[in-house]
Order: sequence, then C-alpha cells, then structure tokens
Amino acid sequence: MTASTPLLVTFSIYLAAMVLIGFIAWRATRSFDDYILGGRSLGGYVTALSAGASDMSGWLLMGLPGALFASGVSESWIAFGLIAGAWANWRFVAGPLRVYTERTRNALTLPDYFTHRFADTQRVLRVLSALVILIFFAVYCASGVVAGARLFESVFGLPYAEAIWWGAAATILYTLVGGFLAVSWTDTVQATLMIFALILTPIVVLVGVGGFQPGIALIGEFDPQRLDWFNGGALGAVGIVSLLAWGLGYFGQPHILARFMAADHVATIPKARRIGMIWMILCLFGTMAVGFFGIAYFAQNPAAAAPVQANPERVFIVLAEQLFNPWIAGVLLSAILAAVMSTLSCQLLVCSSVLTEDLYKGFVRPHAGQRELVWVGRAMVLAIALVAIAIARDPESRVLALVGYAWAGFGAAFGPVVLLSLFWQRMTRNGALAGVVVGALTVILWKQTGSALYEIVPGFALATVAIVVASLLDRPPPDDVQATHMQVRASLRETGY
Repeated sequence: MTASTPLLVTFSIYLAAMVLIGFIAWRATRSFDDYILGGRSLGGYVTALSAGASDMSGWLLMGLPGALFASGVSESWIAFGLIAGAWANWRFVAGPLRVYTERTRNALTLPDYFTHRFADTQRVLRVLSALVILIFFAVYCASGVVAGARLFESVFGLPYAEAIWWGAAATILYTLVGGFLAVSWTDTVQATLMIFALILTPIVVLVGVGGFQPGIALIGEFDPQRLDWFNGGALGAVGIVSLLAWGLGYFGQPHILARFMAADHVATIPKARRIGMIWMILCLFGTMAVGFFGIAYFAQNPAAAAPVQANPERVFIVLAEQLFNPWIAGVLLSAILAAVMSTLSCQLLVCSSVLTEDLYKGFVRPHAGQRELVWVGRAMVLAIALVAIAIARDPESRVLALVGYAWAGFGAAFGPVVLLSLFWQRMTRNGALAGVVVGALTVILWKQTGSALYEIVPGFALATVAIVVASLLDRPPPDDVQATHMQVRASLRETGY
C-alpha cells in the first residue's frame, strides 16, 4: 500500500457518499420549487448546519488558518466580526425573511423576493439583482474551485491545471442531479465532518508543541509580533474595522439567506440559530488554533515547513499529513473537501436559480413547466461551474482574497436592501435599486483604489444612505405593498419576533 492509498480510499468513499445522497435527493425532487428550495421543508438541525456549511467555505480550513499562520493573532479580529454578524443575521433576518418570502408569492430567490416586495412590474430590480448575483458568484465559485484544486494538488501531487477539474467534479455532479435537497443533506454531513476535524486537529497540534503555554512561548521566541493583537502597530484602527466589518456581509449573502427561506416554519429558526451559532464558534476557534499554533509546530520542525512557507493556506493540509495516521489524515483532509463542496454547491444552485427563475422563466419562457425548469436549472449549474473553473485557472489565486471580494460585493449590494426591506415600510422600489447599484459599484471602484479599508465598509454605508434618500424622495409604496408589510410584521409579532 503506498502512502497515498489511504487518502485515495477515504476521499473516494467520501465522494461516493456525497454523489449517492445527490441521487437519493433526485428521487425526492418533483418540481422546480423542490429543486431550488427543497419545498421549504428543512427542519431546525438541517437548516442550521446547512446554513453554516454553506457559509464556511474552503477559506475556513485554508484561508483563515493561513492568515493566522502568516500574521499571527491579529487576524483573529475577523472571527469576532463574523460571529457577531452571523448571530445578528439569525436573530433579525432569518425569521422575517422566511415569512416575507412566503407572503410575496412564494418567492424562491432574492431577485424574486425584491420584485414582489416592491411591486416592480417593470422587473428592473429583478434583472439588476440577478446580474449582481451572477457577477460576484462567479468570483465566489472560483474561490471554491481554487480551494479544491489546492487540496488535490497538495495531497495527490497533481498539476494545478488538472487539480481544478478533480476538485470541482463531484460537487457539480451531486448539485446537478439532486438540487437543493442534495445540497442541504450533504451540507449536514459535511458540517459534521468539518467540526470533527476542527476539534481534533488543534488538540493534536497543541499536544505536539507541548501544550498551550509552551506553544505560546515557542511563538514568542520565533516571532513576538505574531502574539500582538495589533501586529506590532501595523494593524491600526482601519485594519481592525476592516476585519470586524466582515460581519456586515452576512445580511446580503444569497446562499445563506436561501437556507432561511427554506426552513419548514418560522418557529424552527430559534432552534436552528442556537445549533448554528454553537457549530460556528467551535469551528472558528478550532481553525484559528490550527493556524496560530501551527506557527509553534513548524518553528519546532523547520524541515517540514517549506510547503507552508511557500503557501500559508496549506497549513491545515500539511499538519494533517504530519501529525496523523494516513487513514485519519484522509478523513481530516476530506473535511477541507467538505468545506469546499458545501459552499460551492450552494453557490452553483443560487446562480442556477437566478438564471432559471429570474431570467429564463421571467423573460424567455414565462409558462415553462416544472420539469423543463428543473432541467434548465441543471444546465445552468453546469454553465456556471465552467465559468468558475475558467476564472480559477490562475495558479496564483488566493482563496481568502477571492472570498473577501465576493463577500463584500454581496454584503454591500444586498445587505442594506434586505435589512431595510424587512423593517422599513416606507422603502420603495427606487430606493432598492439605488441601494443595489451604489453598493455594488462602491465595492468594485473602492477595490481599485488599493485602500486599506475593506470595501464592504464604504459600500454598506453608502448603499444605506442611497436607499433612505431615494425612498424619501420617491412616492410612498402602493397601498397593497404597505398592507403586506404590516401583515408580515403582525405575523412575526405573533411568533415572538
């Protein structure tokens, strides 16, 4: 048995299981509603873990630990921002969005929700938001393809150009076949695998460096600056605000919001929030510990550090290979694949739903049957996957950089629109249009300036101002739109929101 055989066997078993779940979900998919939102049938446990797994992409086991390894504890600010943002998203957005999307003609996508929420008969908002989703998700999907390629490249020694195809193949297959149910069920398995890896690995790394205090001492001897929460003064107020501001992105992520829309009932949300937040906190602190104490491990073992010094985003991969039996390492490395596949599959499905529901059905075939829509949706999954692979072909791509750009784009373009649409009765269609345009353009243009301030901060702020100003300058929303808003708020009050 060669050294790579255990990895090959565990990867093969894992991939076969995911594809099998996809085919089981195929049998339960009878309509386009099933394919896109699973018939709004997700219970609390699946809703929580599916939302978590779709959120925590390959950056959780590659990008974030790589950042901690390269810069030290100062990169931890991002985790605190994410925890606060995720909790606020569960608490203030999940329930209202679940009720509102059902009341607005059973909206299946964010563009669909915006169209009916603001009575946009001209469908300008539908087209604009669909285009924003396609642009930023192409980049986001590419980050998943890059993470998968890095995994196959490191573990099996494949050339990068070949690894991107292997990394994406299984995800494309089960998403293509099983749709939302397959993605949600596999997310639950993948989330369980991810938390197992992120509890076990940091414990073994700490044992390997002699414990918590000896690990801290080793890091201090190797590079004292990596123990500094402000990175030796290099991380000022702008840097801290930028890292904390990642939490703002949650309010506008279509693949996460889709999980809220698919819950079986609004009463499911509080239970899902508790499960989801516990899972997220354990995963984030686990992955930070891997990256941070990886500094101590490789300070002790400099001969093994070359792959990580060349690319810090490989720190989890190299530690798993160094510290564990090959069979256990195979399971742990499958967790990276799980993180990649869970998010990539959600993103592919959201893009597919936008192309099919908002563009194909909305403009090309308004009376298309359910079977036709399901097959068009599958074709769109394949098309978007190929675009993402094309973007990911640059071997110098970094997972965290790609994720950060797409995260900011969605957070700024959709976050303020979603929040204000749920809570502000006076908001109008033109206000929503202004918010989407200003948020997206600010992110794109700010990125070109090279500013140290994360582009989501000005994007989110300016989009909010644009919504308020444009809405107040506009005529009030139609009476039926305001009536629906009041009914939704009344319904939420009855359920404790």
